[in-house]
Amino acid sequence: MSASPHACTRSALITRLRHAGCVFAEDEADLLLAAAPTAADLDAMAARRAAGLPLEHVLGWAEFCGLRIAVDPGVFVPRRRTQHLARQAANLTRPHAVVADLCCGTGAVGAALAATHPGIQLHAADIDPAAVHCARRNLEPAGGQVHHGDLYEPLPPALRGRIDVLVANTPYVPTDALDLLPPEARIHEPRLALDGGGDGLDIQRRVTAQAPAWLAPGGHLLIETSTEQAPHTAAAFARHGLTPRISHCDELHATVVIGTKPGSPGGAHPPHAG
Repeated sequence: MSASPHACTRSALITRLRHAGCVFAEDEADLLLAAAPTAADLDAMAARRAAGLPLEHVLGWAEFCGLRIAVDPGVFVPRRRTQHLARQAANLTRPHAVVADLCCGTGAVGAALAATHPGIQLHAADIDPAAVHCARRNLEPAGGQVHHGDLYEPLPPALRGRIDVLVANTPYVPTDALDLLPPEARIHEPRLALDGGGDGLDIQRRVTAQAPAWLAPGGHLLIETSTEQAPHTAAAFARHGLTPRISHCDELHATVVIGTKPGSPGGAHPPHAG
């Protein structure tokens, strides 16, 4: 019995992707086959992937915490390991909490928190206009507000001292290590979403220094970092009056530093339109 046309197409696609160096060629072939409405579209998508474009940019979405997150070309792709950041933040989020997602990229972490805790007051910010456009697609349907600007600068001033959970997936690759990144990231993702400065901690330090002024009493700051950088991140938290702890996830090869501002958490916040 001859193979079905679909089987032949899938086999040829897998071979094409393998030759291009795609480690998970079978899985990627299935995703491309499901996404392409026509054979011509499939060929175009396969060519883009074989040329090195991240799969998420080819598909237009990434899976994150069970959600399909829109990912536009040129925008930082949410990583699987960042699900640990989202889960740790979800564990600390109360009903109707005020949540801020800095360096939000696509807004994946904020979207995961909104899905887990409907009714939170969610704000997100990014300095990259393309990321802001993408994040609005992901967060506005959940009631989130996305602001364009550098870290805290674009947030509504009325949020100062009211944020219960502040998450930040800041760039943390040391500048000298950028050339060691896979071509998918190095070529197709914005450098400002990757470059953390000389030791990788420049943006983290800026976030940490201002966090106490924006957090509510008992509020939490969560930052994703590397295992090696985590002790330095935790020390910076402590210098700025936050009580730090480090959370590792072996399954996701992920590390998050969590800092808590002294004081007792207040009650539910009234809605604020700012």
